[in-house]
Amino acid sequence: MNGGLFKSSYNGLYITLNPIVYKRRKLLKIMKTGLKVAEAMTKRPVIVSPDIVLLDCAKLMLKRSVGSVIVKDKGKVLGILTEKDILRKVVAKNLDTKTIPVSKVMTKKLVTISPNEDIYDAMYLMSRDDVRRLPVIKDNELIGILTHNDILKIQPDLFEIFSEKILLREEENKPIGRNYLEGPCANCGTYSQLFKHRKKFVCEACKIR
Repeated sequence: MNGGLFKSSYNGLYITLNPIVYKRRKLLKIMKTGLKVAEAMTKRPVIVSPDIVLLDCAKLMLKRSVGSVIVKDKGKVLGILTEKDILRKVVAKNLDTKTIPVSKVMTKKLVTISPNEDIYDAMYLMSRDDVRRLPVIKDNELIGILTHNDILKIQPDLFEIFSEKILLREEENKPIGRNYLEGPCANCGTYSQLFKHRKKFVCEACKIR
């Protein structure tokens, strides 16, 4: 280190880094948390049949205080229905929730994860695929669901670390004219545009609270 600067090797050459870049380079090396998906997941996700109508499903979600349900039929996972699906695909289009079955609205392309994967890998998948919930599959069977809130409950600091990693990625691949950061909010876990507030990267809603 010389005058507050750090040296780092790259392809046999040494380059000088300022302390902020050096710190962020070190963060990239923190790839695993030691915490498995099985330790954080919700083990009994709410399950519905594909023919239940949206109104009844929404009432069930409200009763169970969940933001999503897994859709299964004859033991096979068909998809997932989230609050976002209902709002964007039904409410925003003024469709009839009393007649439309969840099978018409659910997300069929699932992003799943193994219970033995590290929480970091789960957060990476959530960020890459812009989802907040991952069905947990073992031996082709659904054994749980991992959500942003599950992670937030046990390891809130992970969101700040992960936001730093996303910041690095965004800075390296930032399109022309783009001057903001996207990722999971350090407070509520919502994947959205982020703002630095009190040394954390948070969504607009958490920033103004």
